Amino acid sequence: MDMNKTFFLRREDRAPKWHVLSAKGKVLGRLATEVADLLRGKGKPTFTSHTDGGDYVIVVDCEEVDLTGNKWDGKTYARYTGYKSGLKIETARQLHAKKPTELVYQAVKGMLPKNKLSADVLDKLRVYAGAEHPHTAQMNSN
Repeated sequence: MDMNKTFFLRREDRAPKWHVLSAKGKVLGRLATEVADLLRGKGKPTFTSHTDGGDYVIVVDCEEVDLTGNKWDGKTYARYTGYKSGLKIETARQLHAKKPTELVYQAVKGMLPKNKLSADVLDKLRVYAGAEHPHTAQMNSN
């Protein structure tokens, strides 16, 4: 590589891999930063901030993720239904009881930069509540 030229990662030069991470016993925020860095490709020497050069990430065992302090009852998640007075606010404990994968998904989404590329990067994330996932074919190809 010539040191006098700027490197830009092209789409055809990407070589994404698949990573499986277990959320069992891990703190939510620390897991989310690790996943976000893998999705963006920050650990690769070919990282460019304006190009999607990251890997695919599968997160399993989301029902066993941990939150520190009083976040189970103190952290709230808000969503709007679109109707008048349709603001729904849930605590982390209530959201985890309904959809355990949503805690991890929202945490990773919050760790990504807010730009046009973040939707494409977030499409490479797969989140599952249990230990099983249907992506064994992709894992064997790498």
